[in-house]
Amino acid sequence: MLVRIEGVDLPGRGGGAEAAALRLGNVHVGLQRRAEVVARVRADAASASWELDVATREVDGLLDVSGPYVHGRPGARFLYLSWGGVDGDEFAMFRRAKLMFGDVPGALLRAAHAGAGVLAGRLGLTDPAGGPRCARVRPPDITWRLAES
Repeated sequence: MLVRIEGVDLPGRGGGAEAAALRLGNVHVGLQRRAEVVARVRADAASASWELDVATREVDGLLDVSGPYVHGRPGARFLYLSWGGVDGDEFAMFRRAKLMFGDVPGALLRAAHAGAGVLAGRLGLTDPAGGPRCARVRPPDITWRLAES
């Protein structure tokens, strides 16, 4: 199943001390694959988008997802968007956002599993205080839909 995460409103684009610190610290956000953060995007980019494949299977009448980008135990699977400062090849993570598959409406998840389209999640990446969004991101702060591939 194909999943697309669409990030808008990145925190380094704003004014003020927080945005300036993110730009000066060369802060990026990326998708966490196992322990590695990949496909990193600068905190002052206009937007960010990640596409990934996840495996799906039926387990006791429920749809379970897995793969190198999927974290958590069955019934509590999620994706991480990880924030960190970049210095050369080094990425020093300091914050993560958790996107729970359990927050995706069941019918939508099943439609994506059946190949009806891409499971797309859209979220703002700036928290109410102007910093990088972190912790569990729940609807309505993330919206899920079926999109064309």
